[in-house]
Amino acid sequence: MAVVGAGPAGLAAAVTAARLGLRVTLLDAGDRPGGQFYRHPAPGLGAARPEALHHGWAEFAAREAALREHAAAGRITYLPLHHVWTVVPAEAAEARRGQAAPPTGWTLHAVAGHAPDERAAAVTARAVLVATGAYERQLPFPGWTLPGVVGAGGAQAMLKGGLVLPGKRVVVAGSGPLLLAVAGSLAAAGAAVPAVVEAAAYTAYAGRVPALLRNPGKLVEAAGYGGALARHHVRLLTRHAVTEAHGTNRIEAVTVVRLDRDWRPLPGTARRIPCDALAVGHGLVPQLELATGLGCATRPGPDAAVALEVDALQRTSVPGIWSAGETGGIGGAQLALTEGELAAHSVAAALSPERAATDSGRRVERLARRRARLRAFADAMAAAHRPGDGWTGWLRDDAVVCRCEEVPAGRIREAAQDLGARDARTVKLLTRAGMGWCQGRMCGPAVAALAGQEPVADRRPFSCPVPLSHLAELPATDR
Repeated sequence: MAVVGAGPAGLAAAVTAARLGLRVTLLDAGDRPGGQFYRHPAPGLGAARPEALHHGWAEFAAREAALREHAAAGRITYLPLHHVWTVVPAEAAEARRGQAAPPTGWTLHAVAGHAPDERAAAVTARAVLVATGAYERQLPFPGWTLPGVVGAGGAQAMLKGGLVLPGKRVVVAGSGPLLLAVAGSLAAAGAAVPAVVEAAAYTAYAGRVPALLRNPGKLVEAAGYGGALARHHVRLLTRHAVTEAHGTNRIEAVTVVRLDRDWRPLPGTARRIPCDALAVGHGLVPQLELATGLGCATRPGPDAAVALEVDALQRTSVPGIWSAGETGGIGGAQLALTEGELAAHSVAAALSPERAATDSGRRVERLARRRARLRAFADAMAAAHRPGDGWTGWLRDDAVVCRCEEVPAGRIREAAQDLGARDARTVKLLTRAGMGWCQGRMCGPAVAALAGQEPVADRRPFSCPVPLSHLAELPATDR
């Protein structure tokens, strides 16, 4: 079994599968396990209490210890700094000769190590679990390319991984519960946080009371964030958005505007807040390139993002491919841990039924119930913070949307309104929006919105940049 991603879902899956008797290869693009959620300082930084910036650190520490134990015993092969860029059927050659049988094995190709010493690597496995996590959703605005403007998750990563602040006076803006965690962490570390600017309204949770009551731990966590903001005198502005950042060589202030229910800026409500940094993000988007490259089916989520379609046992629509964590819809670390463990049981039952039968079915039932409860809360959260259609009203025509190719909003509007583009792909061909280094990860949702299209999952052969020399070294059957 191969597990792609060593975040909460992948880590839980790997140690559970090893405990069930499977041989596991765990590949991760990072240099240490934990993913973005459990990002922690390098040992050389000498952090005395890395757990201070985390929830559930004890659970992570236990699973990391289990990973080390299984790796020492040879049950898990842990491969950090391995960025998997494609997964192909191991029987690719037979398939090309006309055999249509489902694949019984997979080959994972990865870029290993750091430049300039990168090398090609390949791993074979009978089953693959995709636990690649997510990345931040950014809705552009004038000035968002200024130095000092960082993602909300990026600000948290700077603090967790490098013990540094993005600035001394940091406005936190966007939408979603991550903002509260980021603001609390920054304030506790010594930054002044003049405001948390939340585009949604918390009254949107009113229609999801049953899901909230089934998850009292989440309510306690939210209360803890609220208490932290109060202690540090951080102002919470709901149904507001940062619509412009100001500065010359660096951000110096932001304009904050009140929004209507559809996220359209209300005239006459603008105010300016001085700051030297802005941490902004509108939730997360599942990272699906590997899975969609395999043809795994997707579904629209309540947050307007695209996620993988999985069954009750975390199986995707492609036999032999499982998914766990944020790839199946944004839900947080606890849901990811639960799905990772559930997926491991599912894989074990498929690959080694006699071993899986020795494990109590009651554990799988408990995991399934916990997943249903946590997923209901995640869906309520996603719906409450779904971006409104009117957010494009704060985008002037000269505002950059695609940072890589420096494509402004006006050019995208021209492609959609005057040149007949009705989807993001056609806009891409006409404007180059999404053709840069990030391949649309940053600008994709914005380009789709400006084109009047719901976001869709692209099917791509590569999930990251790959040196041409690596492609030349591939066996002919995998090309």
